[in-house]
Amino acid sequence: MSGGSLADYVALDPASGLWERVFTVAPLVLIGSLEPDGTIDLAPKHMVTPVGWGPYFGFVCTPRHATYRNVTRQGTFTVSYLRPDQVVLSSLTAAPRCEDDSKPIVEALDTFPAGESGDAFVRGGYLYLECRTHTITDGFGTNSLIVGEITAAYADEDALRISDGDDQAAVERSPLLAYVAPGRWSEIRTTLSFPFPAGFER
Repeated sequence: MSGGSLADYVALDPASGLWERVFTVAPLVLIGSLEPDGTIDLAPKHMVTPVGWGPYFGFVCTPRHATYRNVTRQGTFTVSYLRPDQVVLSSLTAAPRCEDDSKPIVEALDTFPAGESGDAFVRGGYLYLECRTHTITDGFGTNSLIVGEITAAYADEDALRISDGDDQAAVERSPLLAYVAPGRWSEIRTTLSFPFPAGFER
C-alpha cells in the first residue's frame, strides 16, 4: 500500500495513456442508432453516465465512428444495458466493418423496435433507454461528448429496486455487467450499503 505523500506514488503523464495504466470500473452498454439506409447500428460503449439527476444520459464517441454521424443526423439513439452473459455479444458488435461499410454481426443479433424512432434495443438486457439528442460537444482531443434527453425508459422487473425490499437481493436477482477498463470485465453479484454520513443529502 502506498504512503501518505505524493512522493510515494508513481507520477503518470495525463496526456499519454493515463487510462491504460490503471483499472477503472464502468458500465458497459450498447448504443443503438440508425444508418442512412435505415439499418440498425449497435456499438459498445463504457464511457457512459447519467448526466445529473434528471432524464439525461451521456456517452463519449468520436466523429470517426458511424454512431456519432448517425446520432448527429438522426437526432435519436437507444441504450441497452446488457447482462453478464451477453459480454461476448457486446464484444462482437465492436468488430470492424466490412469493405462495403456493412456490419453483418448486427443483423445476427436479436433486436426489437424502440418507440417510434425506428431505433432498436438488444433483447435480453435489463434496462433500456430511448434518447433524443440534446447536446454534442466536440473538442475532447479526438473525442466528443454526446448527451441525450431520455424520452422513455424500460426495466426488467427483476432488476427493479423495491421500496421496502433488500437491495442486495435485487443485485442477486439481476447481476450487473461491469467493464473494468482497459480490456477486462466482471460480473457483480455482491454489493454493500454505502456508509453515508448522518444528514447526507444529494
